[in-house]
Amino acid sequence: MISVVIPCLNEVGYIESTLNSLLRQEDPGEPWEVVVADGGSDDGTRLCLDRISAENGNIRWVENPLKTTPNALNIGIEASKGETIIILGAHAEVDEDFLVRNAELIKAHPESGCVGGVVEQVHGSEASRRIGAAMSTPFGVGDARFRTGGASGHVDTVAFGAYRKSVFDEIGLFDSALTRNQDDELNYRLLKSGWRIWFDPRIRSRYHVRSTYKNLLRQYFQYGYWKVFVNRKHSTITTWRQVIPALFLLILVVTGAAWVCELLGHWNELWDGFGASIFMTSLFLWMVGAAGSAIAAANTYRDVLGIMQAFLVIHVGYGWGYWQGILDFLILRRNPSSQSEALTR
Repeated sequence: MISVVIPCLNEVGYIESTLNSLLRQEDPGEPWEVVVADGGSDDGTRLCLDRISAENGNIRWVENPLKTTPNALNIGIEASKGETIIILGAHAEVDEDFLVRNAELIKAHPESGCVGGVVEQVHGSEASRRIGAAMSTPFGVGDARFRTGGASGHVDTVAFGAYRKSVFDEIGLFDSALTRNQDDELNYRLLKSGWRIWFDPRIRSRYHVRSTYKNLLRQYFQYGYWKVFVNRKHSTITTWRQVIPALFLLILVVTGAAWVCELLGHWNELWDGFGASIFMTSLFLWMVGAAGSAIAAANTYRDVLGIMQAFLVIHVGYGWGYWQGILDFLILRRNPSSQSEALTR
């Protein structure tokens, strides 16, 4: 049996489309169900869930009294009956062969505890569309194939993955302490235990977002911040690409400060010009990469600057969050603050 688990909170504008996309599925050749874990919605979502579940016996919902995403996922998994468990978002819609593809691939790859595919972002504004374009490029988000696409193969993480239930029995459920990065952290434990993750671009879904540059900054700040918390938990850097934005920001800050010292005359003549040259070189190389990637991703010339702005927000936000996480979690040995747990989408 296949179980689809959906965390949900006040999603009346999206949840019906999500569930309808599942109801349009091709027959996967085995029974399937949908379990929605609702965190106390008060916008009409529960009325929608009651109506749809009454009309369709394979859809039901359960209470998530703790409201957070990892707790919703864990409650949904524990309530599920399937041997394959697919994690899905309440803003998502899936292709008609989504269940078929996941079922086929998890059987075809016994070495893999999880399989997944491409998540395409659907946007409701020009700014949101440009942000989505930036988040679909390697320059923006690195080699995350579930965003950028690519050839089938083993990867280190996927979104909306299909997991063997035996994996959860072996390594445990999602870490309820993580507001962000709970899927990355789970996938790290999965790989560490000896399982692998298979990516196939034929598994396709769409995720509706309403992004602004302000929310994007907060979102990627949280990604960087919580990544350090995960690193502290496992006493290792889980993926090396995560440190690149932090290093880029460090270079700009240090060489920028050195440049100011040079201008004020507080720098040894031997190093005169060092700060300015490294700062300008780093910024120039970033701008060349950003411009080239933005031009390739843009639909019109007006998109280019908007996509470059999104690149800057993503890299600075993530790098800033990473350094804040190093200060809070590694140096001051703090626990996450309530402010850092506020969701941004």
